[in-house]
Amino acid sequence: MTTTKSDDIVIDIGAGRGMITEQLVSKVKKVISIEYDNTLANKLKEKLENVGNVEVIEADFLKWELPSYPYKVFSNIPFNRTADIVGKLLEKDTPLKSAYLIMQDKAAKRFIGKPVASNSQTSILLKPFYDMRIITAINRNQFKPMPNVNIVLVAFDKRENPKIEYKNKQDYRDFVIYGYNQWKPTVLEAFKDIFSYKQIKIIEEKLGIGEYTPKQLNLNDWIELFNIYLEHVPDKKKRTIRGYENKFKDKHSNIKKLHRSR
Repeated sequence: MTTTKSDDIVIDIGAGRGMITEQLVSKVKKVISIEYDNTLANKLKEKLENVGNVEVIEADFLKWELPSYPYKVFSNIPFNRTADIVGKLLEKDTPLKSAYLIMQDKAAKRFIGKPVASNSQTSILLKPFYDMRIITAINRNQFKPMPNVNIVLVAFDKRENPKIEYKNKQDYRDFVIYGYNQWKPTVLEAFKDIFSYKQIKIIEEKLGIGEYTPKQLNLNDWIELFNIYLEHVPDKKKRTIRGYENKFKDKHSNIKKLHRSR
């Protein structure tokens, strides 16, 4: 299991009163503590002013620019910002080496998928690039105020040998998000305008996924399907899928704005 090392630079997101930061400073080269609240940030700066390997930054992590050099993250993140924080850390190709995040167990299962839960769109998007696992459950009595949900520590370790080449990462994300969001009875129905009739028959015979929904496919199925798409689908049809993630986000953002304006 990957752990912190003496030459690591580690980010503590939402450092608060500095409980995690204080545990890290004796174990790593440098800690960057990000805290949005002005009062907490100033108190933390005063508390750690004589500690040479800590930098306290008052900032909204979601707006803060990630380092361009290798780093790790160890943090008890705000539960209501879990998806946004994990998305910022993991969706783009950054020098992140590992992230150790304390979060609700339901969120952890959605990110990890099998073997701890059913695969989700999110887990299928992350699995080719990260080894993800629950390290331990955390007693909720350790939190004040005590939450009414189960809490776990989750590790996200970047794979040294990703299952999808990083140059194809965005194409893979567009492909999976497209497949999950066509609302068709089977995954091959979802891709009927992308794969030819002949290609679909070959896929059915090779992968045996003719009646599967997107949620029923395992990671290897998605990777094989994506590789067939890359190699055999003409560029004209690929234009339907390229950029789909951003189109999907824009569509849902507009729907939210419409609901708020009513």
